[in-house]
Amino acid sequence: MKVIMHDGSVEEHSFDEEIGRGALRHTASHILAQAVKRLYPETKLAIGPSIKDGFYYDFDRETPFTDEELEALEAEMKKIVKENLKMERFTLPRAEAIKLMQEKNEPYKVELIEDLPEDEELSFFKQGEYVDLCAGPHVTYTSAVKAFKLTSVAGAYWRGSEKNKMLTRIYGTAFSSKADLEEYLTRLEEAKKRDHRKLGKEMGLFALRDEAPGMPFFLPNGMILRNTLLDYWHEVHEKWGYLEISTPQIMKRTLWETSGHWDHYKENMYTTVIDDEDFAVKPMNCPGSILVYQLEPHSYKELPLRYGELGRVHRHEMSGTLHGLFRVRCFTQDDAHILLAPDQIKDEVVRIAQLFDEVYSLFGLPYKIELSTMPEDHIGDEKDWEIATGALADAITSIGKEYIVNEGDGAFYGPKLDFHIQDSLGRTWQCGTIQLDYQLPGRFGLEYTGSDGEKHCPVMIHRVVFGSVERFIGVIIEHFGGKFPTWLAPTQVKVLPITDRNNEYVDGLIAKMKKKGIRCTADKRQEKTGFKIREAQLSKVPYMLIVGDKEQEDGTVSVRRRDTQANEVMSADEFIAMVADEIENRTK
Repeated sequence: MKVIMHDGSVEEHSFDEEIGRGALRHTASHILAQAVKRLYPETKLAIGPSIKDGFYYDFDRETPFTDEELEALEAEMKKIVKENLKMERFTLPRAEAIKLMQEKNEPYKVELIEDLPEDEELSFFKQGEYVDLCAGPHVTYTSAVKAFKLTSVAGAYWRGSEKNKMLTRIYGTAFSSKADLEEYLTRLEEAKKRDHRKLGKEMGLFALRDEAPGMPFFLPNGMILRNTLLDYWHEVHEKWGYLEISTPQIMKRTLWETSGHWDHYKENMYTTVIDDEDFAVKPMNCPGSILVYQLEPHSYKELPLRYGELGRVHRHEMSGTLHGLFRVRCFTQDDAHILLAPDQIKDEVVRIAQLFDEVYSLFGLPYKIELSTMPEDHIGDEKDWEIATGALADAITSIGKEYIVNEGDGAFYGPKLDFHIQDSLGRTWQCGTIQLDYQLPGRFGLEYTGSDGEKHCPVMIHRVVFGSVERFIGVIIEHFGGKFPTWLAPTQVKVLPITDRNNEYVDGLIAKMKKKGIRCTADKRQEKTGFKIREAQLSKVPYMLIVGDKEQEDGTVSVRRRDTQANEVMSADEFIAMVADEIENRTK
């Protein structure tokens, strides 16, 4: 597949390569925009990049596109592909570029040009009658886009700012073959069935209300799931030597000025005034851990000192970006802040990576590691950043793990390792992170007494395993499709008596199971057994026990597992012991 690169040169790249994949999908976005201008010429163009799983294009139109209009756009796109239009790159001086876009009545393109550096080359791509301001890359002909699909419509603020106009964003995807597209669309359909917002409602896990946008309500079943997850978190962190703390939700502006958040993160923070002083609701937990460290003097013999905190934080996310549990304004970070000496960094990062591996393996979540380097907006000098970045890289390679580099995406105070987990549908989610920080300890004047009797400044590691507890719950809802392993399921066993004669026996079973810590309920409604089984399966309970006169007489239970149609008869004590073992060892 021939690709026109940013400089106008043509190179050969396959769809399996990121460059080839991005070029084909970028071209698909231009084909979409051309179709929109053909069918709805009054629509104004914004931007249309390729993204991880496809592409999108933002349009300014009085009314959003309907499903029928999307079908019409797809049909027009197919015509453009069939026309086999050549993708032609050309450049223009700044004044001519602005004039061209003004003539085409494209105000968003004019704004983009005006905001570009005056010495930047302005490149355009032309296909037939359609011309777009674009740096590329693109494939050479529209006919290369053999398989595509428009998938959804959403709102998006121009240039990502809620102060700007809300535009209409059309999402789509494109592949080099129809077979690959069909496979992707099948996965997309499965993802819709597993949507955590849908399952969260059906299973009574959480709710989202207009009265508190982006701030989820956890319901009884969701609290069982959440607390079980956090019980595991406490167990793991106690095992790995963390000391749990809790720090205030609201702290003075002066603290956030010292930390740098007031200058670098204020637009995402909620603020208030108390006793005529400015305060902020914490968007991060790290300054609180620093204040705890400052309470008493420390020696090198105490380090590394590991503070763990399940800290509730609030961040002002734009309303258009809120999405179930994945993007919220109020969430709990399973934070840890580790204060240590510089020569302890490698061993501690190795130790954290081993903890991450233990946790993700339990949930069946493979992962990849990404090393994010110094961003443009940062604090500290470049030498410290180089040392910190090298320390993270050395630690990961020393334990045989691989990583890819994500240039310029570090936190403003230090480089980081991001752990991208992969769910059962092959999607990736960034959850765990290890951030190395040479800056905040110095800004707060933190010290420890070294073996030489002198005062030294510690290094701080910021680290989360789940990331946001809420987001991780959303991920595992979709990963398991709501069919949680027994130890995690809100209801682990549901007992279904066939007649009222069996209720007393059922009550005895329930009492025995609860004594063993098994979460169980009985469905004693006067309904047919088949109906009760189907309902229990829909609620994704791992085990159903059908109990009739024969089971009562023999002291047995008829076991129906969640994903089977056959029943298995075993003694009640045998079943209880089996389930108790699964829960205790988290084997299923």
